[in-house]
Amino acid sequence: MDRSSPSWRQATVDHRKTGQYNVQRCKAAGAAPGSSSGKTPYQRCSSQDSLDEQAMVDYFKEVEIIQRSGDAETQEEVQLKVADEGEQEEAWLMEAGLATLFDESASDGEDSIALLSTLTRTQAAAVERRVETLKQTLRKRNKPYSVPDVREIFKPASQSKDEAESTERSGSSKQEVEGLGNGAGPGTPGGGADAETDINLEVSFSEQALTYKEGLKVTQPQNEADDRLPDFRVSQDKTGQTRVGDLSAEDMKKVRRLVLIEMSALFDTCGIEVKAHKALKVRVRESGLFGVSLSTLLEQDQRRIPGTKVPLILQHLMSHIEEQGLDTEGVLRIPGAATRVKAVCHELEHKFYEGVFPWQSLKQHDAASLLKLFIRELPYPLLTVEYFSAFTSVLKLPTKKQQLQALNLLVLLLPEPNRDTLKALLEFFQRVTDHKDRNKMTLNNVAVVMAPNIFMCKGFRSKISEQQEFAMATGTANIVRLLVRYQNLLWTIPKFVLNQVRKHNMENQRKMHRDRAVKKLLKKMAYDRERASDKQEKNTEAEGGFMRVQAPQFSKVSMAVQLTEDLKASDVLTHFLSQERSPSVKREDLCLYEMGGNIKERCLDEETYITALLELNPSAEWVIKSVQH
Repeated sequence: MDRSSPSWRQATVDHRKTGQYNVQRCKAAGAAPGSSSGKTPYQRCSSQDSLDEQAMVDYFKEVEIIQRSGDAETQEEVQLKVADEGEQEEAWLMEAGLATLFDESASDGEDSIALLSTLTRTQAAAVERRVETLKQTLRKRNKPYSVPDVREIFKPASQSKDEAESTERSGSSKQEVEGLGNGAGPGTPGGGADAETDINLEVSFSEQALTYKEGLKVTQPQNEADDRLPDFRVSQDKTGQTRVGDLSAEDMKKVRRLVLIEMSALFDTCGIEVKAHKALKVRVRESGLFGVSLSTLLEQDQRRIPGTKVPLILQHLMSHIEEQGLDTEGVLRIPGAATRVKAVCHELEHKFYEGVFPWQSLKQHDAASLLKLFIRELPYPLLTVEYFSAFTSVLKLPTKKQQLQALNLLVLLLPEPNRDTLKALLEFFQRVTDHKDRNKMTLNNVAVVMAPNIFMCKGFRSKISEQQEFAMATGTANIVRLLVRYQNLLWTIPKFVLNQVRKHNMENQRKMHRDRAVKKLLKKMAYDRERASDKQEKNTEAEGGFMRVQAPQFSKVSMAVQLTEDLKASDVLTHFLSQERSPSVKREDLCLYEMGGNIKERCLDEETYITALLELNPSAEWVIKSVQH
């Protein structure tokens, strides 16, 4: 049914009067041609069970508000198109840094080999599947191709000793997953109470999914009410957790490639096909506030405030709503007056950057309406066209844990402006729900109100059936629930991915050393002699139970810290502050970095145990630097 049609509008109005929109739609959509309305309605998917009828009334009420606001009519109508056969695989391989597998002229051949050497069996299977699909497509088109046989890509004969050990570890991951991923230990064969709530970041998610599948633990996805969503927890890792922003840009590029492969492997393992959409080609405003791309907005904002990561207009709207008080009932649900919101939008466009907009006169519900307008007016979806289908497919995964793992990977795949903006929004939504006793905005309420604003992007404003519309409503609302509820976990880089980055770096270093072996031998010998005394001093310190910490930005340039089994990154910072003479240095502005060895740069979690990390990266150097919040 076309959502802009009079019949759709009347149905929405009817549901507002009766409060029975869900039930009526279920029966109408499920009835076979010629059947009476008394017959059994269509079977709802389990993802709908967590959202009651009143909550879904609010969803369709929000859709009606969007339609009546008129902004949908002014936007260019664009149909999202699925990539052609073979085109999707080629784009995927390029994004994964594996273009050399179908294009011999690609310049990243050696880097691709290093990347392939780090993959688990499920990740390798995901690559093989796409290479084989591309190969078959090119053969159908009778085009010349240089795609290698998949058996040549991963042939055992070419494995180094380390690679063979990696394959062996991947092959034995079933045992690891049974002991770690499902929360089962030697004394708890069945996993116990914590089996479904422990998040294992050390073993590939797709490997865990394969073990789950092989164990025939087939269940339907379950979705609980607000107070029954599981309290997932991540076991403490002595080498420290790694968050988005902790790594160098170079290592984050490797993370993104590995996460793309892992995300695809997870969906492949669960038998879920995700079709990527082609990039949208739309006319985009080159300046302004609403209907402007995130990248353009941030360019504008960074000229005024360097380092801005979230659009200033969005920051101001969220701050204004909070300053007015989050105890207001229906703060995100009740719309502002449409004509007034449109007038304020126009006024913001002209006065915001001039600093003369009268914020004190902006009503709270109008500000909330403007916030939602900003999100849905983005010319490209906040969750991106490329990964839109993957986000909407998350609930097809069989367990809540796998759904959460998929969302973790998808958040890591988002471009930085989208990821930072999404994070700011989710944190704001959480603060709204923290006041639910007064504002009546529970997690469910926030999810159903915000879902159409986040997911009703231009390309999805098309004619769909009633059953599809209802399924989309409940599905997208549940995805927003998960994003808000588990946001603290979603910006974590899994340890297994970071370990793959470390191995990738080591493979590149070995290649670099081999290439330089003859040509730079004399220079290397001279360099080694020059550093011999420094290295000897460093080794002497390590052997004597000390670590050397550098702090070139501060008056205390260098210091020695005694190594103990219990020494944490927080202890190193405390020791540094006790010796630093500058009174302007604050603890919250400092971070201890792991640099060099098998990582470029990593800001350490304060709970990191230094001796455990030294075992993982014995060649690392330690540097204290100030960080920008």
